[in-house]
Amino acid sequence: MTTVGEALISLLEAHGVDMVFGIPGVHTVELYRGLAGSRIRHVTPRHEQGAGFMADGYARASGKAGVAFVITGPGLTNTITAMGQARADSVPMLVISGVNATPTLGQGLGYLHELPDQQGMMAKVAVFSERIVDPARLPAVLARAFDLFHSARPGPVHIEIPLDVMGLRAEALKIMPAGERPTKADPDAIRKAAALLAGAERPLVLAGGGARHAEAQLRDLAERLGAPVVQTANARGLMHGHGLTVPASPSLKAVRALISGSDVVLAAGTEFGPTDYDMYGDGGFVMPGRLVRIDIDAGQLARHPATVAIEADCAGALEALATAIHRPKAAASGPERAAAARLAAFAEIGPAMQAQVAVVETIRNSLPGAIIVGDSTQPIYAANLYYDHDRPAGWFNAATGFGALGYGPPAAIGAALAIPDAPVVCLTGDGGFQFTLPEIAAALDAEAPVIFVVWNNRGYREIETSMRDVGVEPVGVSPAPPNFCKLADAYGIGSQRLEGAAGLAQALGRARATKKPFLIEISVE
Repeated sequence: MTTVGEALISLLEAHGVDMVFGIPGVHTVELYRGLAGSRIRHVTPRHEQGAGFMADGYARASGKAGVAFVITGPGLTNTITAMGQARADSVPMLVISGVNATPTLGQGLGYLHELPDQQGMMAKVAVFSERIVDPARLPAVLARAFDLFHSARPGPVHIEIPLDVMGLRAEALKIMPAGERPTKADPDAIRKAAALLAGAERPLVLAGGGARHAEAQLRDLAERLGAPVVQTANARGLMHGHGLTVPASPSLKAVRALISGSDVVLAAGTEFGPTDYDMYGDGGFVMPGRLVRIDIDAGQLARHPATVAIEADCAGALEALATAIHRPKAAASGPERAAAARLAAFAEIGPAMQAQVAVVETIRNSLPGAIIVGDSTQPIYAANLYYDHDRPAGWFNAATGFGALGYGPPAAIGAALAIPDAPVVCLTGDGGFQFTLPEIAAALDAEAPVIFVVWNNRGYREIETSMRDVGVEPVGVSPAPPNFCKLADAYGIGSQRLEGAAGLAQALGRARATKKPFLIEISVE
């Protein structure tokens, strides 16, 4: 007999899933029945939030959906924060949980892990939440999830299976194929947008996270137009070192001046969120007057109307635009405008942040092609303002969007498992690291050679500064950090402590050579 749990594993395999992150419990035992004999690798975090963050990092690095298995009740509520981060950043994540037996749901009888309305709670965070009561529904629900991941704006999806359904017979459940391609761009919209861009004297491109897997198409179009390319934090790594690249935040005055001085702006895969465009909350960002928008989500396009709106995947739309644009030559001023913006933006962030960006550049230069996964810490804040990464989709962090502390360590583990040949660095602060510190043991278990770089300024320094800036006496911002190197040793992980960033390049080389998880603590004043 094939059970629902066994059928689930087979269907996930058929959809290309090769890894799941989860902590088994009495409410998910039946979901694990077919796992040991499958091709799917199971990775055990130390906390369900870690499972969600690992799935997130895996998805961002690989471009595939990250999958988490969690138990009913507390396992699922522990995962909500990770789902919130994935929702904010459009990350494909599938969370599969148990739920109490069908007759008990909503009765308030005090069963283990009982919630008043688990699915209703998850529906507020997930793009959609489904409960499987009839086993025959499982293929269709999974197909809906993977169709969303492949052909629409992705995000977290939740599927729950009641305890009394997991062990039911589920014979002959066949995969229902998901959509493989998003809707093609409307030819009339492409024609109108191409005409606008072809006639521009000072064109500009704003690239967001939706363009992170469209580097070739973005480069081609930018070069045809002679258009500087401004990148939000989630787009960093695109067009590294290119003369048209402006790897700087639109929250900076220098970048806003570049945008306002452009006669046509193409926004590709960006939602114009305040954490990218108005992180200081000064209201100084002004939407461009002549704006072409590309976004896979019609709802997102409606939030910020444009002169021409193109509902499509960025790669396809950018390629279609490049083919449709006919102009004698690219705008000659593009590289000069981009260079001036880079210079002004870097100067604007000031010496303290410039020094922190230099730390990130040391990581990049010491480990070319590395994936750098960040938490909310000073060097990450600084580099989100200005930093040019050298790998598409190789720079991501939780300091924008939902802003979940503790994201970096588990997400880096997920990324390392997704792309095992790439160096992976987790750049985290001493405060944020303590949210998910035990996950370094999961890195050891999973043989994920993440280099954990801990920026130790002994507290929540950015929050303390914010309090002082508005005349509030700092309270609660100085949690004592442990001796991180001793903790690493307790877990059996190599480590090195640095006084300041001097010696970081050598420490990174040593860490990389071990081919195992390694911790580098940078103690800073």
